[in-house]
Amino acid sequence: MLNWHWNKNAEFCPTINVDRIWSVLSDADRAAVESKAGSEQVPVIDLLQHGYFKVLGSGVLPDRPMIVKAKFFTRLAEQKIKAAGGAAVLAA
Repeated sequence: MLNWHWNKNAEFCPTINVDRIWSVLSDADRAAVESKAGSEQVPVIDLLQHGYFKVLGSGVLPDRPMIVKAKFFTRLAEQKIKAAGGAAVLAA
């Protein structure tokens, strides 16, 4: 039986938990952010560049403000990011 209308990649959505977001940053970027702890600059983490589309709310996020860009956020993930002082930005 052939399914000409069947798209195999229709549900492709790689996910990441909030406790793994901080590990996506490279060591140099992480060191630069930690050295500027008193300044008002926050890291912008674009998860689409790293291959993740959806952010899940499992785990503990460090108490550091960060701006996270992704296609999808669960409600719990968005609450945890905002509680840490950051922002969850939807990106297409």
